[in-house]
Amino acid sequence: MNGGQGKGTSLQGSLSLGQVIFFGLAFLAPISIFSIYGVAIQSSKGMIATAYVIASVVMLFTAYSYGMLVKAFPTAGAAYSFAQKSIHSNVGFIVGWTIILDYMFCPLISALFFGIFITSYFPAIPFYVVIIFFVTVITVVNVLGIKIAANFNALLLTLQIIFCISFIALSVKGLLDGKGMGTLVSTIPFFDPNVKMASLLSIVPLLSFTYLGFDAVTTLAEETKNPRKTLPKAMFLITLIASLLFIAISYFAQLVYTDIDSFIDPESASMQIFAYIGGNIFVSIFVAIWATAGLASAVASSSSAARVLYVMGREHVLPYKFFGYLSPKYHTPVFNLLLVAVVAMGALVLDVLTVTSFINFGALFAFTMVNLSVISHYFIKQKKRSGKDIILYLILPLIGAFFTGLFLIKLDFHSLLLGGLWLACGLIYLIFLTKRFRQPLPDFSDSGKDSGQEWQATSE
Repeated sequence: MNGGQGKGTSLQGSLSLGQVIFFGLAFLAPISIFSIYGVAIQSSKGMIATAYVIASVVMLFTAYSYGMLVKAFPTAGAAYSFAQKSIHSNVGFIVGWTIILDYMFCPLISALFFGIFITSYFPAIPFYVVIIFFVTVITVVNVLGIKIAANFNALLLTLQIIFCISFIALSVKGLLDGKGMGTLVSTIPFFDPNVKMASLLSIVPLLSFTYLGFDAVTTLAEETKNPRKTLPKAMFLITLIASLLFIAISYFAQLVYTDIDSFIDPESASMQIFAYIGGNIFVSIFVAIWATAGLASAVASSSSAARVLYVMGREHVLPYKFFGYLSPKYHTPVFNLLLVAVVAMGALVLDVLTVTSFINFGALFAFTMVNLSVISHYFIKQKKRSGKDIILYLILPLIGAFFTGLFLIKLDFHSLLLGGLWLACGLIYLIFLTKRFRQPLPDFSDSGKDSGQEWQATSE
């Protein structure tokens, strides 16, 4: 079935709903909110909780669209496959090319943060040694198989959840002891008449970065039991759980530490709050758990990146012998995982601003196209246009597309420039592949590899 892989080699459908949820939550790393809290609350003029409510609603619309499409196309290609099959193969390629930015650079930024935290606490350890160790661990875990990776992530994610709950508990205790506002109930984090809507909306694209992960589970479609039912549930629950955590954390953080202008460095503002409510011990605990969060997120994101590349290789859009290869022993796209590892080593030379610029552009572009893909597949091609269908297949995804598209164009100039350049490179490559659009891209069904048959064969 997959040339050069050994007879019968395919992705194995073995993941449960719980494992998929843990995988997605590990990707988005719930404690990532603490890394952007200071910048976000100052930019939103104190209304970060409302900004997160807006972001969560938009992400739920987009999660709905992903769920609709994974029911129709339960393949590992995620947004690439959705746009390819719903709109056009050329559009699918551009979407796939763009989400490579998202998935390929997420392990890199996890490695970068990991290296920064570890070397700041253990300056005697060279930065390059920390990066090599980090990349080696995530690569080995993913090569050994998706179930091992999922179980590994579940363990590390549990530590993050415990920390988040502990933070809320300490904040509540501090408020009851008279710290901050001294009350558990306040409308201030949600409403301030002096804050303009433009200021509030400008921070939402940054907050959307903390949601990356609910979409990545679609790359596990061929490794999930009954993906048509499991994945839509998982994406909704991942987004909902993350939203509740983010809103609760931002709400209590603002109540317990009201002087947001006193942050010495907005990028490390959370450290001041931790020290205020829990002392230096709580700060040290956060650093330790942040390190594990980076590992969990990188395992999930590198796994997703490798599977998108695998599908593009399997369909001969990328060189098949390399990108379409699966290990006969582990049933994992080993070559792609090694390529992701090489990219992650870029943490040695790239900075946070450059990497996050690529990630934000790729994610929001993919979100917008997935919302539009629902309209194209169901409303236009399948002509589902009854009263209820208009809501399900036109209005809901159109709302999602409008807001994710709005957030995309509201990205900073740096993000738009780098993302636009990457998009231009993809367009040039597409022109080459299609001989200036005179011939179509290889189609999955034309290659004799029906994704539905493959995942069913391994799931049943």
